[in-house]
Amino acid sequence: MKQIAVIGNGSCKEGSEAWRLAEEIGGRLAEAGVTVVCGGLGGVMEAVARGAASAGGTAIGIVPWTSVGDANPYCTHVVAAGIGHARNIAVVASGEVTIAVGGEWGTLSEIGHARSMGRPVVALRSWSLSGQGEMESAPGVIPAATPEEAVAAALEAGRG
Repeated sequence: MKQIAVIGNGSCKEGSEAWRLAEEIGGRLAEAGVTVVCGGLGGVMEAVARGAASAGGTAIGIVPWTSVGDANPYCTHVVAAGIGHARNIAVVASGEVTIAVGGEWGTLSEIGHARSMGRPVVALRSWSLSGQGEMESAPGVIPAATPEEAVAAALEAGRG
């Protein structure tokens, strides 16, 4: 089964735009038969896991410390990484594609790690990136305007 990582702001509140977007993405991914991988905690992570669970899907949460009890209640499976924020690498490495929903500095680091691994990143109201030379157009970062577009882009990128 295909796995797609979903990353974003861990402190967004239920009902916020980021929460609603992530929850819809989780549901759409589950309906497509995809396993969701996330950081296992709150905010976007909880919303995407809840969306996946409500659609009968699977959500793997990779929590930063040593207690699986730290995970949000919607994670189907939990991995206690025991390595703090370094677990962000495991999150994006576990998905064939990563979808970023909004986000702060941790999300930006995960985008960088995913791209350094050659994993495509779909950005939904997330970081807009630019660079110089080969990095000028942020290669491998695909902008999306809606959850539907984000999931379609992620599924397409995962085929390539």
